[in-house]
Amino acid sequence: MAGDGSRAGAARWLAYVTTLPTEDPAARMRVLRTLESLGCAVLRDGVFLLPDTAAARQGLNSLSDYIARINGSAHLLSVNSLDESQGRQFLGLFDRTSKYDNLIKTVESLRAAFGISDPVSIMRLLNKHKRDYKIISTLDFFPSESRERAARALAEAEKEVHALMFPEGQKKSGAPNSTAKQYFQRVWATRKPLWADQLASAWLIRRFIDPEATLLWLDKNQECPANAIGYGYAGAAFCNTRNRVTFEEILANFKLDKNHSLVRIGSLIHALNQGGSNVAEAAGVQTLLQGAARRTKSEDQLVAETEMTFELLYEAYFEAPGKTG
Repeated sequence: MAGDGSRAGAARWLAYVTTLPTEDPAARMRVLRTLESLGCAVLRDGVFLLPDTAAARQGLNSLSDYIARINGSAHLLSVNSLDESQGRQFLGLFDRTSKYDNLIKTVESLRAAFGISDPVSIMRLLNKHKRDYKIISTLDFFPSESRERAARALAEAEKEVHALMFPEGQKKSGAPNSTAKQYFQRVWATRKPLWADQLASAWLIRRFIDPEATLLWLDKNQECPANAIGYGYAGAAFCNTRNRVTFEEILANFKLDKNHSLVRIGSLIHALNQGGSNVAEAAGVQTLLQGAARRTKSEDQLVAETEMTFELLYEAYFEAPGKTG
């Protein structure tokens, strides 16, 4: 970690001393998991360390209230004066370099599959590694060069995989030139009320086509803005055709119809849209979507709520590259 000496002298710390009841293992585990989620380092059994920040104080004070309710005890101590050697030791407890290095190696290993494996499957793995990076960086209290290297590795890999998914200049039938440039960081608009096809299409767009998409919800007679890409209604760039629902049209136009999992989701959405019963799990998914619609108060909330349904379907249907049967 570069500059350890200066940071060791400047850092302020919180020591958290706890005594937890032994008769309630579940409550004890809940406390320990909360401490882990806050990014605490363990000094010894029952003694934890965090950099002194407002967020850390708030989190530990809230935890103290819970510990008191389960008949434990907790003391939050400020540690403001350390010699340089002790300070470096404390800093070392929060060094995330090895985690970033391992993440970089894992991302770089994906390159071996470029041009061989399905790029959508590679993007799926890359999205997982992006989530891993977010978890690490959230608890990285002393950012270093390794954090920047990991961010660059992820960004470069994502750019390359996106290019594999949507080759520059490649024409798609029934849609404008679907290049990465034209379909990245765009506004995507559909009409209210939202149901299975629009919800699944919104998930598909943000998951596989335009991760930084802005989603816009149009009223029944509202015109689609000129700078937006319309989907899921008559006259939109992507809409139902004689044989396919919008989700399936997007799959075909972006060459995602080679992905077994997405095709199965498309068949399910087609069944829901047409009122058919040829997909066994369609009724269950319909019930989940209806429940989400009842418990949410806005289109943004509804999309966020249902994204997990489609994510779980994708995971259930997913077959790793090379897997047969």
